Amino acid sequence: MEDNRAFDEIWGKGGPQAPRPEFAALAAWINETPREELQRRTEAAENTFRQLGITFAVYGDRDASERIIPFDIVPRVFLADEWARLSQGLIQRVEAINAFLDDIYGERRILAEGVLPAELVLGNAQFRHEVVGIRPPHGVFAHICGIDLVRTGPDEFYVLEDNARTPSGVSYMLENREAMIRLCPELFRSFRVAAVDSYPDRLHETMRSVAPEGSGLRPVCVVLTPGHFNSAYYEHSFLADSMGIELVEPADLVVDDDVVWMQTIAGRVKVDVIYRRIDDDYLDPLVFRPDSMLGVPGLMAAYRAGNVTLINAPGNGIADDKAIYSYMPEIVRFYSGGEAKLPNVETYRCREPQALKYVLERLPELVVKLVDGSGGYGMLVGPTATKAEIEAFRAALIAEPHRYIAQPTLALSTVPTMTEAGLAPRHVDFRPFVLTGRDGVQVVPGGLTRVALREGSLVVNSSQGGGTKDSFVLMPEERRQMQAMGGMLQRQELGS
Repeated sequence: MEDNRAFDEIWGKGGPQAPRPEFAALAAWINETPREELQRRTEAAENTFRQLGITFAVYGDRDASERIIPFDIVPRVFLADEWARLSQGLIQRVEAINAFLDDIYGERRILAEGVLPAELVLGNAQFRHEVVGIRPPHGVFAHICGIDLVRTGPDEFYVLEDNARTPSGVSYMLENREAMIRLCPELFRSFRVAAVDSYPDRLHETMRSVAPEGSGLRPVCVVLTPGHFNSAYYEHSFLADSMGIELVEPADLVVDDDVVWMQTIAGRVKVDVIYRRIDDDYLDPLVFRPDSMLGVPGLMAAYRAGNVTLINAPGNGIADDKAIYSYMPEIVRFYSGGEAKLPNVETYRCREPQALKYVLERLPELVVKLVDGSGGYGMLVGPTATKAEIEAFRAALIAEPHRYIAQPTLALSTVPTMTEAGLAPRHVDFRPFVLTGRDGVQVVPGGLTRVALREGSLVVNSSQGGGTKDSFVLMPEERRQMQAMGGMLQRQELGS
């Protein structure tokens, strides 16, 4: 059953007939557009995605290569003042992540002052000893961050996890918006929605801004993909094409005298900036996994010499680790001098005996995650798990408690969503994209809303069969306009 404690972002607690006042006009559009028409538009969008080849692998599914991420036609909407507050918190958090990475691969002040246990960082599998002492050009480690957020009430937003390695999903943000503009133009006539189509230009400018010194006025930037068998290959090619830069595979690059060159039919071209979509382990067989066929031999030597910028920097995985995440309030305070504007979800570190005892006593109530897990794998959602699943996790926790964290089961907010039975609330999360270049941090006015399509499910990951929605960010004066429209609708209803 759907969690009736959940806050619905459009309908509030009043349901379809009594929406939140700010969203009266949007609720009217939802209620007045025939269900068959909403379904037709949804199918039209998904057909377009299929024709474009926008697919995503679902683990364990034989037909994964043929799957698209389901799309929902009802948008998720952020008011201007909500977005302003979120942006401030996201900028503060990403600045702290960059400061943290710069510190732990350099002076390690945060460890010397005892803010974090040294063994939690230095003994972590995600900490890359191979990059200690390397400072990337302009000191930026996390150029592209996807900070996953959840909401539990009108003003209650929490960071669920940080993604500072190779966050994906931005192509869906852009394609979802393109579909909405084509299929629901009336919404963009009614509401002043901030554009997201500048993202490729913003990303390209960010890449150019962090090119090594001496790269000239037109640094050469490329997107490095492991190849077309990768589940996110569409996104790699989409972004390269949108930025007007080359999409390269490892065989297209060669390192000579600590300089990276791209091999073209016209000869070699020096490469200054690489947006790499290959994990650290496979990046350079001379430094990481020697059996990697995806890497570029000598790439890390060129990086260490300061001759190429890697986006994102190798070693960023330590900032994504969920045990490190649990210390983010302290990390933000240490580097910013202030309290975190975006709070964490309460987190129990199972490596600590008292926390482990608490978690083992309450497994059916909690969400348990691997500290280095992603994509919804290696996770227990206690309230919906079977007794056998709970007992299996209990054994895993007792055997290797340091590998897990636990969190309370939140009543994630919902947004009206098309289902086989018609419109119904479904739980959502949100991944905004934050870019950091030489000149500072910027938040793209939109993001990827992921929706759990199964009734009552809290698992929104695309790899677990979740879907997506477009995410509207309203421009500042829009709130007043929506309230005025809502008032007009209410007066019309009273007069009829």
